[in-house]
Amino acid sequence: MEAMSYQQQSLVGATGVELIVALYDAAIRNLYRAADSAREEDVIGRRIAVKKAVDIFIYLQARLRPDVGGRAAASLSDFYAAMFTMTLEASHIGSVDGFMEVIDCVRNVREAWAIVARDPDAGKVLPRELRTREERFVAPVHAQQEQAAASRWSA
Repeated sequence: MEAMSYQQQSLVGATGVELIVALYDAAIRNLYRAADSAREEDVIGRRIAVKKAVDIFIYLQARLRPDVGGRAAASLSDFYAAMFTMTLEASHIGSVDGFMEVIDCVRNVREAWAIVARDPDAGKVLPRELRTREERFVAPVHAQQEQAAASRWSA
């Protein structure tokens, strides 16, 4: 049996929102690697780190549900597109400052998600594919209340 890394172990039992925070952490780690690679003029290392960060932005953007999230989803979509563009621009010119600017932006939004992660009801607004297996199969509170009300009804 293969041993799990510390990062993998820390995600066992995580909620969907906590997993989003973990994705932001991974993007930030890769952006730091890209900045370090740019500083060292390591083009291959920079490209690998940039690809990983950009893949995370694409993944997060692809999971947005404008039909459910409305303006918040549209704003996040714009944010991910901007981070994607800024990351590619920083990579293209090998700009450490450009990567640091992206890191600052991503860190700000990550902190907002970290606050949301502390709210036990936050997972209920996530799209189904971003919920953990346990969150997917928990009946919504209003459905549980309707079932309780229906069971008290008598003819």
